Formats: sequence, structure tokens, C-alpha cells
Amino acid sequence: MNRKTRLRILLAFLVAAVLLLAGAACKKKEAPEEVLPMDRVAPSPVGESQPILHKTFTVSASVNFPFEVPAHAAMPRLHGNYKSFVKQLGVQSNDDTANVDFLILNEDQYADFVQGHTGEALFSADASHDQDVNVSLPTSQNLPQKYYLVFRNPPGGESKKVVQADFTLDF
Repeated sequence: MNRKTRLRILLAFLVAAVLLLAGAACKKKEAPEEVLPMDRVAPSPVGESQPILHKTFTVSASVNFPFEVPAHAAMPRLHGNYKSFVKQLGVQSNDDTANVDFLILNEDQYADFVQGHTGEALFSADASHDQDVNVSLPTSQNLPQKYYLVFRNPPGGESKKVVQADFTLDF
């Protein structure tokens, strides 16, 4: 092979290499496909329980206890009971004097409640002194959801009530 032929082959090879590299460099990188948070697979808290409230406390106006349902809880359920008394735990002269209102509120409902607006509640028990509660809560999807247990002294009742409450959250 003569020198001219070798140069032509070398030149053709260099041109092909430059074109190949230039073509690869010009390709746009494809953006990764967007995955919605609710489409992501995450560990589910199914089969777990969480104590929410196991306490004795006094209620003058209202007392609230926040709790959170973790993300991906498919069927959260709050259950438990409360008993209210006037003055001393276990002693009451008349059932109605120990009554309290009980509410389960989501964040928006609680914000309305704090501002003095009466509105909807996920669950409510008006004027009761001994109540069993078993409530299914909405699915939490991909974000945890905050709720509030609210005990309220109804107008016209004794100024202070003693409440004994025991609540658990199952997922």
C-alpha cells in the first residue's frame, strides 16, 4: 500500500471517529419519568397498633390531644373509651353532671374549632360520661395525617370534670 492510500484510510477513520463522537455528544439526555408520590411503594404500617391516650386529666373548657396516622395506612381505626366524673374519679352524684363532649377532628376541622366555629367532625359524642369509641379514619395515602381528640365541657355543666381515657390506633 502506498503512502497516499494509507493517508486516505487514516483520514477516513478520523472523520468517522469525529462524526461518531459528535453524534453521541449531541444526543439529548432524556428526563427521568416523573413518578407521583402516591405511586411509590413504601412500607405499610399494616398490623401495627399505637397507643394514643392513656391518661386521667381535668377538663374545664376543652382539652385536646393530637395524634398522627402514618403515611400508607390503608385502614386506620381508632378505638377506646372514656369516662368522666365530677370532682373525684369514680364518684358522681348525677350522671348528667359529669357529661363531656368528645370530638375527633382533622386539621382543618380543628382550625375551625379553635377559631370558635362549629362545624363538621369526623366523629362526635355529645354530652356523655361513659362512651366506647370505634371509628375508622380515612386512608392516609402518601402523607401522614394529623388528627385531634377533643374533650369539651358543655355549657351549663360543672366547672371541672375528671376524665379517664384510653385510646389506641390500629393500622
